[in-house]
Amino acid sequence: MKNKPTIREQFFAHVGQTSPSPLGIEIQKAEGVFLLSPGGKQYVDLISGVSVSNVGHARPEVIRAIKEQADAYTHLMVYGEIIQRPQVQLASLLAENLPRGMSSVYFVNSGSEANEAALKLAKRVTGRGQIACFRNAYHGSTHGTLSVMGNEDFRQAFRPLLPGITALEFNNFKDLNKIDGTFACVIAEPLQAEAGVITPAPGFLPALRKRCADTGTLLIFDEVQTGFGRLGTLFAMEKYGVVPDIVTLAKALGGGMPLGALACNPELMNAWQNNPVLGHITTFGGHPVCCAAGLASLKVLLQEPWIEQAGEKASYVRQVIRAHPRVKEIRGEGLLLAVELGSADSLQQMISLLLEEGVLSDWFLYCDTAFRISPPLCISMQELEYTCRKVLNALDRLK
Repeated sequence: MKNKPTIREQFFAHVGQTSPSPLGIEIQKAEGVFLLSPGGKQYVDLISGVSVSNVGHARPEVIRAIKEQADAYTHLMVYGEIIQRPQVQLASLLAENLPRGMSSVYFVNSGSEANEAALKLAKRVTGRGQIACFRNAYHGSTHGTLSVMGNEDFRQAFRPLLPGITALEFNNFKDLNKIDGTFACVIAEPLQAEAGVITPAPGFLPALRKRCADTGTLLIFDEVQTGFGRLGTLFAMEKYGVVPDIVTLAKALGGGMPLGALACNPELMNAWQNNPVLGHITTFGGHPVCCAAGLASLKVLLQEPWIEQAGEKASYVRQVIRAHPRVKEIRGEGLLLAVELGSADSLQQMISLLLEEGVLSDWFLYCDTAFRISPPLCISMQELEYTCRKVLNALDRLK
């Protein structure tokens, strides 16, 4: 009798792969900052599902909200037609914590879809066709967001893409002069995460904001990865003191459930209602169970001291790890850090050594020489000290 394939065998046989060498570890349970394999090996999560699990895994308030909402109802109707309490409550709480006037929220399923919708809205409102983005930006992998990805290696095989895209250099003040009255929008990450955590130069984001205002160009901030406390403020725009016209959100927004959104003032958002009516449609966007999870997660973030502690925790990581001779540099803000090793070979070896030490990390899409330190924001100082010891052990073993 033929043995039934193992879960691992079924994973490689039936789950579509986009990498020739996935990590391939199986996780049976996750709680707080730890992941547990079926064999009992424990891993510290230094990825947070790529900045998703900001409140930690299996947060009781989030799990309870998911269960209660699933008991009440799940999907009812396409988004925006029926009043659903979790959507309304989450939108209201977001509006209370976003900049003044940014009070209209449109829920979607992911960061890619949020950015797609934002690009569409900018074209609809301005009547213009040109879009500016930044090199080494990541905004998603759908056709529209791929067009503004900013990295030719990832998009060259899928051309032709959207026309009318101009790629600017991040932190290049002179490049801002390329933005003129033909541009519908500029889409930017306030901090370039997948470029290896590149922070904005002093004055760059204010200069970008001013150039957009002067040319009537809408400014879109992609806060999919930087939002919900990761940089030490609820949103990166607070840290840098710049308010965009539209902000896109996802990842940590759903508290571990799939959820995205864009937010702006009602005058902009109302453009969906005419010419044509139903200017943007989504079936599952703002799913009530996802919104219930997101609401519970946001309440936790606002109640706990973790956001304010992110800077202190980051300083500890820098102090302990930067001194190691194999570390070239540590870049970033708050608990979104890139530890630069200087070579791809060292980085690949380091990822494997970290797994052996019981630490899960990875690299960045456009930076294969640095590994990520972005744990759940709930990580305690004791857990952080433990993690740093493990990281130092791996660095010591690096050949």
